[in-house]
Amino acid sequence: MELKDAVAVVTGAGSGIGAALSRRFAAEGAAAVVVSDRDGAAAGRVAQEIGGTADTTDVTDEAAVAALVERTLAAHGRIDLFCSNAGVFTGGGLEVDTAVWQKVFAVNVLAHVHAARAVLPSMLERGSGYLLNVESAAGLLTTPGDAPYTVTKHGAVAFAEWLAVTYGDRGIRVSAVCPLGVATPLLLDPLEQGGAAASVVAASGEVLTPEDVAQSVVEGLADERFLILPHPEVGTYWAQKAADPDRWLAGLRKLVRKTSSEAG
Repeated sequence: MELKDAVAVVTGAGSGIGAALSRRFAAEGAAAVVVSDRDGAAAGRVAQEIGGTADTTDVTDEAAVAALVERTLAAHGRIDLFCSNAGVFTGGGLEVDTAVWQKVFAVNVLAHVHAARAVLPSMLERGSGYLLNVESAAGLLTTPGDAPYTVTKHGAVAFAEWLAVTYGDRGIRVSAVCPLGVATPLLLDPLEQGGAAASVVAASGEVLTPEDVAQSVVEGLADERFLILPHPEVGTYWAQKAADPDRWLAGLRKLVRKTSSEAG
């Protein structure tokens, strides 16, 4: 994937990883970067900084995502890279209300479906295109203390795999970005409040900056890797989980006990 002269769309780009990716894509010489966020003011600030195009879109609204794609195609003629980045965290388990489960599913899974439905027709017509889905290590492993996040991130990774299998022979490339802890409000706010899930994530590896993730993404895109792991240890944990699930689960329970005891 050549970022130079590419037309890129990034959702959830008003802050955090999305903003860092937008800045990095622009720095790599992208012809156009559409900075999309449901917070239009935040998108505007990032877009102004990098000379991009600001866009206000709620990724849970399928018609709005389709309109975002249509606007971009009308303005630039193509979309080379669509980065579906928006995500939400709950910090809860079975007690989480069903309506919240549905909201998390809408953001963490259906937003990727909406993006693919909207952008794939034009990519398939050209015979090329790249879907970059920002997921989480939770999609390969788990996040103790957050059932909706874990379940939906597994679903998001599974959907990315399906896209890669289904469209890989038709010129469509797919990458799933699966970091552990990243210094964004998604982690830092629950961590400050003493959230169990955030504490376990922070204890599992180094907390990276969004810029660190952007660097890993640029490298992963250049190699066209399906799994982009900003924390390389995630690959080790994933292999250990596959090799001996019972041992891996026991080890994770031990980490949860240790983290809970230190927090107490």
